[in-house]
Amino acid sequence: MSIWEYANPKKFIATTTPIVPWVLGVAIACLVVGLVWGFFFTPDDFRQGSTVKIIFFHVPSALMAINAWFMMLVASLIWLVRRHHVSALAARAAALVGIVMTLIALITGAIWGQPIWGTWWAWDPRLTSFLILFLFYLGYMALWEAIEDPDTAADLTSVLCLVGSVFAILSRYAVQFWSQGLHQGTSVPIATGERSISDVFFYPLLICMVGFGLLFLALVLLRTATEIRVRRIAALEARMR
Repeated sequence: MSIWEYANPKKFIATTTPIVPWVLGVAIACLVVGLVWGFFFTPDDFRQGSTVKIIFFHVPSALMAINAWFMMLVASLIWLVRRHHVSALAARAAALVGIVMTLIALITGAIWGQPIWGTWWAWDPRLTSFLILFLFYLGYMALWEAIEDPDTAADLTSVLCLVGSVFAILSRYAVQFWSQGLHQGTSVPIATGERSISDVFFYPLLICMVGFGLLFLALVLLRTATEIRVRRIAALEARMR
């Protein structure tokens, strides 16, 4: 069995439709467990107090905002190379979920930063690159809506996705690139396996990260199937004219 079989819209919908409810159910369970554990059964931080518990929303949403763009990048490259329509529609589906995750990360970051830094916003390298990533999300979605021909829209948005990936990388590694920024280091550096938070916060955070990841997967699969159906309806309407 080849992975390219799922580039067939019928195969994709038939495979993902029964999976989505299960993925969504596990995601909701993880989020409920992680957030309840994190907000009600962890102590206040000795420096940040209860404000630190925003981490259970902020870190997973920021992680998914960046990874959503990387998923869009892979899907866009597949479209440009192999011209599989499902990959282009998957990238489009991921954009809306990604922009919501980015908005959650920006809002929770501002709420977290105000009592710690004394300001709602600072032109920190990581914050600035993340804001630019948000604008790229907006531009990506606007470009899809502005172009009538779907293949042309897929081509241009794929190129935009390649350019925006620079800011996704900067958002992920800005702390390492510019050590003078206000933003703290990565809580869970994947490359080293080390972490800067204690186990009492790490384990519920890990569950929240899994929950956000599964929620993203479920929503992207659901929206991709919806985009396929919308494309089919548009094609049928065009034939009837």
